[in-house]
Amino acid sequence: MSTVIRQQDLIESVADALQFISYYHPLDFIHAMNEAYEKEANPAAKDAMAQILINSRMCAEGHRPICQDTGIVTAFLRIGMGVQWEGDLSVAEMVNEGVRRAYMNPDNMLRASILEDPDGARRNTGDNTPCVIHYDMVPGDTLEVHLAAKGGGSEAKTKFAMLNPSDSVVDWVLSMVPLMGAGWCPPGMLGIGIGGTAEKAMLLAKEALLDPIDIHELKQRGAGDRAEELRLELFDQINRLGIGAQGLGGLTTVLDVKVKDFPTHAANKAVAIIPNCAATRHTHFMLDGSGPARLEAPSLSDWPEVAREGGGNVKQVNLDTITREEIKDWKPGDTLLLNGKMLTGRDAAHKRMTDMLAAGEELPVDLAGRFIYYVGPVDPVRDEVVGPAGPTTATRMDKFTRTMLEETGLMGMVGKAERGPAAIEAIRDNQAVYLMAVGGAAYLVAKAIKSARVLGFPELGMEAIYEFDVRDMPVTVAVDVNGDAVHKSGPETWRLKIKEAFA
Repeated sequence: MSTVIRQQDLIESVADALQFISYYHPLDFIHAMNEAYEKEANPAAKDAMAQILINSRMCAEGHRPICQDTGIVTAFLRIGMGVQWEGDLSVAEMVNEGVRRAYMNPDNMLRASILEDPDGARRNTGDNTPCVIHYDMVPGDTLEVHLAAKGGGSEAKTKFAMLNPSDSVVDWVLSMVPLMGAGWCPPGMLGIGIGGTAEKAMLLAKEALLDPIDIHELKQRGAGDRAEELRLELFDQINRLGIGAQGLGGLTTVLDVKVKDFPTHAANKAVAIIPNCAATRHTHFMLDGSGPARLEAPSLSDWPEVAREGGGNVKQVNLDTITREEIKDWKPGDTLLLNGKMLTGRDAAHKRMTDMLAAGEELPVDLAGRFIYYVGPVDPVRDEVVGPAGPTTATRMDKFTRTMLEETGLMGMVGKAERGPAAIEAIRDNQAVYLMAVGGAAYLVAKAIKSARVLGFPELGMEAIYEFDVRDMPVTVAVDVNGDAVHKSGPETWRLKIKEAFA
């Protein structure tokens, strides 16, 4: 007798699962992050991991998103060949209806980040659909669903190569990881796919990220095949690079490395790397015709009790009175607590503003002497001033940086991860600064925002220009007025320290 799965059960299960992973980290991730936190020797990296762990617990308690980038949804469906369907929608329509309901849930609104016409008008679809779906028809009479919500910052750091058969996968991966920068919000996982064709290697890498973190168990039992040998070797070698949490330098860059392979053509060796960030979001469930899936909520006792450690180098900053003389005293790695009024703006707003400047038009807000935060917040619910509001990857704004600094009098920028050479030169030439907020701590950051109002481009939605009034928002000086960058000096220092320790 065939299993009959009702379309409403699949829709409800997808919607519930996506809400679930928006605020609950997988516990294997929490335990691995806490282990890395406890052994970390770099105070800046340790503080970044503390913020991630504190944010994770807050999200589990408050049922709000771990990260403001609530991701593009990828669904892997293993459909038993004995399954029959009750409903009038296609399977893809069912899954997308579940995505739509999850992201439009008024109790926990998730950010709609999906744009149609990607090389043209780039219009937001408004409900985060369509998602990406992969199907596999298998023996049996059940439906197994794996769901992941992947942030754009980590997905942007994907790497692929068609190596020669004799080339070293290890050498290639070790050459790529430093080029990925910190925009994927380490420490996290790396999924590596080897073999098949180009698209199969990519799919293998993405699927690998669905597996639980178990590198320490693998170390204890030892490798059983070449894929496991690669996992162990890459885990150790990547962490010896000293990149560390958020690229600040430190002992842990990856929490695990996953490798999947597939038979390939004799002339090829396709290899793909896809990173998972500090906002690791995935789960799976099975439907057998008995009703929708029910995911068991973890206990808050599973989260470690972590408190940020205040240091002597923490500086209170009043953004309403800050002067260019004051910022000259800031050094890379300094911890600041920001207070006062701060503007926001990211890709679309920067494009609008630079176009207006080129046309001689007046901007909707005066940027002289101000700081701008690269963020696209989640919509608020209930009594929130703003939803989770963590930083977006700053390098996407690099091409606008010189224009913004030289033509508006902007004093500083706040974002995620490192800046590129052109942006650093512009910062140095204009005696400005770049500050780094922790990616993966969006709800924690939102609690520092006491008021928010839109000042420009309201039609851009989450990409509009806001003015935030912040209280003790934690940031790190990433590039000072001299162009010295912590994302360069930090990893260099810790790479040498780790090398000396192993020597």
